[in-house]
Amino acid sequence: MGQDLIRYDVLAQDALRGVIRKVLSEVAKTGLPGEHHFFITFLTSAPGVRISSRLREKYPELMTIVIQHQYWDLQVNENAFEVGLSFSDIPERLLVPFSAIRGFYDPAVNFELEFDVQGAAAANTQTESAEIASLEPVAPQPVAPVPAGGEAPTKLPAKKAETAAAGAGKSGAKGDDKAVSKKDAEVVSLDAFRKKT
Repeated sequence: MGQDLIRYDVLAQDALRGVIRKVLSEVAKTGLPGEHHFFITFLTSAPGVRISSRLREKYPELMTIVIQHQYWDLQVNENAFEVGLSFSDIPERLLVPFSAIRGFYDPAVNFELEFDVQGAAAANTQTESAEIASLEPVAPQPVAPVPAGGEAPTKLPAKKAETAAAGAGKSGAKGDDKAVSKKDAEVVSLDAFRKKT
């Protein structure tokens, strides 16, 4: 096989991050439509991520936030999004570059994207020319929505490290952040979710 000088893997990741950018831009303008809500997993140590030292200490590698009931002031630009969320009744402001996103999941329609963040960084810096994992949508895993003030699901679309779910949305209900299981997520084939006829 020939060498990929065009870098289709990097182009595909950028295009799919554009989907997330477009969706969040629309939500920033008009709010969440219907039952849609999002689990967004990101690398807390990635360049450009801005979170409080309290959250960075608690989640040194990965963190998952939920944009649903208790979020405010969502702002989106070309490279990042910024949002206000409540963690254990403490308001926080997070800035997350799209390049730091590891996973995006909308349980209302079982839509999930997973990104190889380290692979993309290596591809962009040209330090590793072999085996940069390409981005592919992965099979969705069933995740129960987080009720206001309830517990977060135990399986999120992140592969490893600690994650957290923060309640998000515009109702007056208060959400708590809960530590999510440290177990690795299981990769499930798409055939497992197709209807058998």
